[in-house]
Amino acid sequence: MNKAGKARVVTTDAVIDSAIARAKEYEPYRPVVTAAAYSPSRDAVSLRFRTGVELLIPRKLLQGLESAKPSELRRIEISLHGSALRWPSLDVDHYVPGLMEGVFGNRRWMSAIGKKGGAARSVAKARAARKNGRKGGRPAREAAA
Repeated sequence: MNKAGKARVVTTDAVIDSAIARAKEYEPYRPVVTAAAYSPSRDAVSLRFRTGVELLIPRKLLQGLESAKPSELRRIEISLHGSALRWPSLDVDHYVPGLMEGVFGNRRWMSAIGKKGGAARSVAKARAARKNGRKGGRPAREAAA
């Protein structure tokens, strides 16, 4: 430990070289956006990846874009070597790997989206609830040990 009481981390050249080699192996598989556009007819953001895969995300799901005007949505900048999207007029940024995992905003935003889905009512949801109820309903929580 140094005088400030903090542990000193020592990294060797071999460890650094190994990390660089692993990063180079992973690079072809890293999701890289090559084109991004807003589609007013679909009210969604379209992403095209270098693999040719396209991803369409409804605008209302993306934090910071829910009340934006189409003119503000059209200008999308791709940054961080294809790993991030930026809407400069809105000061909104989204991390592409997060979007691919279904993370469309911060924790509070995602919670609000989940609550909307949980509060949704449909014939199918009511039918499933009745079916689960006949099985005995939600299992009781186990007491913490």
